Amino acid sequence: MESFRSLAAGAARDTHARFGRRLAGLPGTFIGRSHDRQDDNRHIRDLGPWNYWWQAHYLDAIVDDAELWLASGERLRAMQEIRRAKALLRGIFLRNLGKFPNAFYDDMAWLALAARRLERLTAALPGQRAPLASLAVHQLGRVLAAAGDDRLGGGIYWNRSRDFKNTPANGPAALLFVRTGRYTAARALMQWLNEHLFDTARGLYFDGLRLKDDAVDLEPAIYTYNQGTTLATLCALGMSEDLTRAADLIHAIRRELADEHGSLPISATGDGALFTGILCRYLALSAGDRRLPSEARDKAAQMVRSTALTLVERQEIELSAVVQRWMIFNAACRLSPATSIPNA
Repeated sequence: MESFRSLAAGAARDTHARFGRRLAGLPGTFIGRSHDRQDDNRHIRDLGPWNYWWQAHYLDAIVDDAELWLASGERLRAMQEIRRAKALLRGIFLRNLGKFPNAFYDDMAWLALAARRLERLTAALPGQRAPLASLAVHQLGRVLAAAGDDRLGGGIYWNRSRDFKNTPANGPAALLFVRTGRYTAARALMQWLNEHLFDTARGLYFDGLRLKDDAVDLEPAIYTYNQGTTLATLCALGMSEDLTRAADLIHAIRRELADEHGSLPISATGDGALFTGILCRYLALSAGDRRLPSEARDKAAQMVRSTALTLVERQEIELSAVVQRWMIFNAACRLSPATSIPNA
């Protein structure tokens, strides 16, 4: 029997071996290659496609590993992953031309969330603080705080063009705000999402509202990751009505998005190859939240386990898909009791 912890550890090794490297050979840096292919010109490769938010989730997955190793008493292995996480954040900073902000508010929210987790983890360990993570949280948090206005009653924009307000930006920004103690700002974004982008028929969150001249067009797509960030924010806000909404959202995800076995859809390419990994991360957290009804927690756990089982034999060639597979195994590791699967 092979445990999900073993699968997660194997996925981490595979990801680092095939995709991880120093940025332009610089000591103390780390970065993820976008595709599983070699290029004879290292500098062209390093300045190739820049997927900022893929790197943010790579960082999140490394922090997952550090936390899981610490929980199992493997302190040396946890310290190794903390060093890797710090090097990756440094690599992101340098590859992004010596700054953390970019043109997309959703990208910035994702990196800030990962940096916040690294900041909190290292603050609890003697001699392991991560000042660059603190800088990222501070700088990106300030940008996100100014990313909205009163058009359409509130909410923040997707990017600096400021013509689209969507769940991919508001969800992670709200979660960042509540995790950094800005509860009023977090609740305002969550209230805006509930009023403007919640599909009452399906119980899920739409993609966004596009502004063009005096017109407002709904983008009605339903994406897995949008349900994950809203679920996490509702649980983090934690009032009775928030928790009721969170439980209802879990039931809606199971009913509307999962197959008959409880498995969630998986994409193998592009940005979409991270969507279900993000949802599974937050389903696993909600499965351990004792404030939620047991039926909702059980459904959340079952979806994570079922989805993880579909990935055991998959081989991916893009960083986004490889990180997603690893994230989902890590999510399954957080469930209790631990699950083992038969050897293939």
